[in-house]
Amino acid sequence: MKPTIGDHVSLDNFPRTPLLFGPSPIHPLPRLSEALGGGVEVWAKREDCNSGIAFGGNKVRKLEYLVADALEQGCDTLVSIGGIQSNHTRQVTGVARHLGLGAVTVQEGWVDWPEPAYNKVGNIQLTRILGGDIRMDPAGFDIGIRDSWKAALESVETAGGKPYAIPAGASDHPLGGMGFANWAREVAVQEAEHDVFFDHVIVCTVTGSTHAGMIAGFALEGHGNRRVLGIDASGTLDQTTDQVTRIAHNTAGRIGVGRDLGDDEITVLAGYEGPAYGVPDEQTIDAIHLVARTEGMLTDPVYEGKSMAGLIDLVGTGVIPTGSKVLYAHLGGQPALSAYAGAPGLG
Repeated sequence: MKPTIGDHVSLDNFPRTPLLFGPSPIHPLPRLSEALGGGVEVWAKREDCNSGIAFGGNKVRKLEYLVADALEQGCDTLVSIGGIQSNHTRQVTGVARHLGLGAVTVQEGWVDWPEPAYNKVGNIQLTRILGGDIRMDPAGFDIGIRDSWKAALESVETAGGKPYAIPAGASDHPLGGMGFANWAREVAVQEAEHDVFFDHVIVCTVTGSTHAGMIAGFALEGHGNRRVLGIDASGTLDQTTDQVTRIAHNTAGRIGVGRDLGDDEITVLAGYEGPAYGVPDEQTIDAIHLVARTEGMLTDPVYEGKSMAGLIDLVGTGVIPTGSKVLYAHLGGQPALSAYAGAPGLG
């Protein structure tokens, strides 16, 4: 029997610590739609407005499930990893402070960016203000498990604490896809409220669990006529696609989808990642300008500018055909903008 809205007993059985204002807002983007030719109707769902904790973002949604598990286990310190301008480590530290927990974050040199204040402003500045225990590491970009992160976990144990391990992006974790499986349920309810059906969903993909959770969640909803298009911003397409696939299958099994996911349900698109992870190119900056100047909606040069560039191109080339209704998943990321003030058009 096809599941209906609200009929998700197994999903509801997972403990969740509320960290959001409620369902994230959803709204149309009529001026952007018009700028793209008027043949496609674009809406946004705003994870950048989802919480009052440390400017919110997609990782706060994921952390609702991870910190519930951490608290159940009696952990006292969240330990995670990201780049210097990591939105994720900022959100982990904010959530830890909100719950009275410690936070240790490894901040690696994932991006070769020449901005003099790159390691002082933006996300890293906010993480410092939040009082996080920051461990700087020169290692380059990799979405895999790192020795520096393992060392940070061991250091908490050595000091007598009980750490809770949160991998990069809160992704490669048994509960990593849960937050955005629940997001898909929110979308189904909001579609019913607004009398709309989104046949295309656009999401930025790097560590993979945001995209993977959506795939599993929409599979649970039972709508087969929807494409979830991940826009790769990692520059490591094969690794990211493998991780999305693995997390999507694991999450689908965990929440009781009851069938195998099809290959056609998992799509990660290259061509919008720019020169490297975290480095914007002209199409990234053009996309940031277009959505800002048509809708007053800010996106960032690492993630959302790249996924917006993908949306713009897919509409312009007809891959997303005329008559489509597109939901753009705005995952946050704007706190990094000040770290890119030296990029042409961003300063």
